[in-house]
Amino acid sequence: MPYTLCVYYSRTGNTEKLIREIAAELKCEAVKLDDGIERGGITGWFRSGMQAVSRRLTPVKPLKTAIPIEAYDLVIIGTPVWAGRCSAPVRSFLMEYGERLRKTAYVVTRSSDLRYEEVFDQMDLYVRTPRVSAVSIRPNTVGSTFWRDEFLASVRGAGKGESKP
Repeated sequence: MPYTLCVYYSRTGNTEKLIREIAAELKCEAVKLDDGIERGGITGWFRSGMQAVSRRLTPVKPLKTAIPIEAYDLVIIGTPVWAGRCSAPVRSFLMEYGERLRKTAYVVTRSSDLRYEEVFDQMDLYVRTPRVSAVSIRPNTVGSTFWRDEFLASVRGAGKGESKP
């Protein structure tokens, strides 16, 4: 059975809920990124948006995974959209670990009707191979479960050498 890891950052809990559902379905490990920065309330929202726009990196605490990150066949990366970009903690994770990841898939959560698919391309800049799958979901809306399930179907075989756009 392929080794799959879900890595995510969540400021409000929406990305965390979705990634935990995906990890449960795939029976895989889920690890939350922690940069130690307070991001609550309006001040945290503003700080987060400014860091995303400026593409500023924030050091993330070391990951505690069952096996070395290089040993995972597939790493699913979850991020909220901040000002049209991936979150600063996820960008920092990708800068540090991206070249070591065998295969990646992305889960992007958003609060607007815009799909922000350009975030996938932004994330691809930091990894050695193009993503095997990606999904942009607006949590708690009509269709969000459908898109989650479509994403799950697309990544189920990704660790076995299969990939689906």
